[in-house]
Amino acid sequence: MFQQDIRRILFIVISILSLMSSADANTPSSEPSWLSTWHAGTVVSETDVKSVGVSRCFVKESISDKLFKCMWLKSWKRNCTMKRSQLCYLKMLHRNAKGQTQLGEMVVNRAIADKVLRIFRTLYDSGYRIERMVLIDDYGADDQASMRANNTSCFNFRFMTGSQTRVSKHGQGLAIDINTLYNPYVRKKSNGTWTIEPKEGRPYAFNRDKRKDIPYKIDRNDLAYKLFIEAGFRWGGAWRHSKDYQHFEINL
Repeated sequence: MFQQDIRRILFIVISILSLMSSADANTPSSEPSWLSTWHAGTVVSETDVKSVGVSRCFVKESISDKLFKCMWLKSWKRNCTMKRSQLCYLKMLHRNAKGQTQLGEMVVNRAIADKVLRIFRTLYDSGYRIERMVLIDDYGADDQASMRANNTSCFNFRFMTGSQTRVSKHGQGLAIDINTLYNPYVRKKSNGTWTIEPKEGRPYAFNRDKRKDIPYKIDRNDLAYKLFIEAGFRWGGAWRHSKDYQHFEINL
């Protein structure tokens, strides 16, 4: 009789454990799937962000094999002089044109990764609008296409104009362009004509100090300007012979 009671108790315990295990298997994860898949450009809910914690949405990672494959022959050219270990991949949130929370990404020089994360975390917390933040590889590493899309990005390997040895700041992952369509590069040529990049940014290229009709305008009163300058970056909008209103760079 005693042995039968023991067997009955063991059977009940095993049944309960089995039911609990089954319930756990059928219970959906409390974390949203986008946290692990992280597809830049995806709009996510404030509730989801709070559930996982904002700090987990501003992280740096090494350049994975999968990511490097996407960069190869695009932002990472055959003649790239950078070491893969010198760069890292950032996952960040940003507020898009509608103020929604959107997944963003960026490849930067590892030496400035923490600075960049702090800057963009402050911009996000402040509700600063950044329309798009995907890798320039999504545009075939074509700067013009990325700028036309008002994309915010950093690394794209190239040498400085006229040089085969001096790597540009973007080529080192030490320059970031923000809201590029509305903050174009502007330079007056010797023949009196203008170079504006992207050319679609021409409506936003002139008389910027007095204008209030330019969306995403970066000037000395802009929060992004203040944060980047405080972090040791220089602004292209302060250059003498040309103006690169979208551009922030730093020396190591």
